[in-house]
Amino acid sequence: MLLAIAAICRPALGGQDRQESATIHGTVCDAQNRPLANATVLLEPQNQAQKLVSRTDSEGHYRFDVVPAGTYTLRANALSFREEKEGPIVIQAKENRSIVLHLSAGVDNGEGKNGPASLEFSDEPKFTVAGVTDPTNLGGHGSDVVLRTKEALAKDTASLNHAEPDRTVAANEPHDSGDTADLHARRADLAEREGRPLEAVEEYRRAAEMEPTESHLFAWGAELLLHRAFEPAIEVFTKGRGLYPGSVRLLLGLSVATYSRGQNDQANRLFLEACDLDPRDPTPYLFLGRLEESEKVEPPGWTERLKRFVSLDPENALAHYYYAVSLAKQSGQQQANRAAIEAELKKAIELDPHLGSAYLQLGILYSGQKQFPQAISAFRKAIEVTPLPDEAHYRLAQVYRQTGEAEKARKEIEIFNKVSQQKAEAAERERREIQQFVYTLKDQNAPSPAPASQPH
Repeated sequence: MLLAIAAICRPALGGQDRQESATIHGTVCDAQNRPLANATVLLEPQNQAQKLVSRTDSEGHYRFDVVPAGTYTLRANALSFREEKEGPIVIQAKENRSIVLHLSAGVDNGEGKNGPASLEFSDEPKFTVAGVTDPTNLGGHGSDVVLRTKEALAKDTASLNHAEPDRTVAANEPHDSGDTADLHARRADLAEREGRPLEAVEEYRRAAEMEPTESHLFAWGAELLLHRAFEPAIEVFTKGRGLYPGSVRLLLGLSVATYSRGQNDQANRLFLEACDLDPRDPTPYLFLGRLEESEKVEPPGWTERLKRFVSLDPENALAHYYYAVSLAKQSGQQQANRAAIEAELKKAIELDPHLGSAYLQLGILYSGQKQFPQAISAFRKAIEVTPLPDEAHYRLAQVYRQTGEAEKARKEIEIFNKVSQQKAEAAERERREIQQFVYTLKDQNAPSPAPASQPH
């Protein structure tokens, strides 16, 4: 009864709050009064409540609606510009306030000065990269599925750096052509492409310390993460997040590094925060969906974010697929969600007929309902469009066993064993292609992680 009363009263109360709330809007411009698109604007309450985040449109406009009366600080930042803030700002009920923020080019060095600055950790980075080793014995937290997920997420994070405009440098470019952060970043990109990760991470470090832009800090952290230096990556991403709180990819990098370190609860919270930082950015949802595939139980908040992904990007096949997987993992709700799961998977397949994982999940759904002809059809389609479809062969064998087709089940198990071996060998080859950093943490006597061979 109380819930029913609350449901009846909520619209009226919400309407009253909306009528009493304020609106803050305005423009973010550069020093020449030119609007800045895609700048991050944060509205921070003085009472430590949840801060609000917005992004400027193509004309530099931002807007916050339904702002409760109170005292706030307004911050704006953009790549290659100093962060600017205004406040404290006292907002009255029903107020409509317009505020223009002007950003100066350069990086804030902490003293209100414009221009490049040296990077300051608590004093200096608490780690040293001492060498590299082949990852012949990774160990790590959890199963091989979890390990593969960590590796995939690290590569996805690194790809966010390589997605930037091409930074090329000639192999023989003279070192006296100007000692700039961008030059070090370009040399780092070249070293990474040529398989020289130690040189790459050193060049990324020099770039970030000379000019701690969002781009340079992210590149340094992503390189550390890619080569399994999780503690150093966490340190760099944490520093970057403090300087650029509106950067989605820095927060994603910190989320992946924390998850890779085995701090799952903290990582889950960070992934959700990344989804909420700029809800229209699809990247965090894709990371969340990839991670979700390796989780047996759906952590709180994930289904809600993936449902939002579907509403924001209804033509994205992966949005529908990941939402379906999240619904299937809700404890005790599988039967109630069955129709929705099937609809989302079919929509994903309609948008991308080559999405093998959607066919696989559809087959699992049908086999659970003992709709064996439909399950067989779905598993066969998954096998057709999926590289090394080991799980699809295994699931198909189980269906054949239940339908009494023992010979077909035996053949599928044989194929499953063969494909599983091929998949494991392919994963091992990919694993060996990425050398692992051996690093030393300050106040520790032993390097971490322990090398499987002597550093090169």
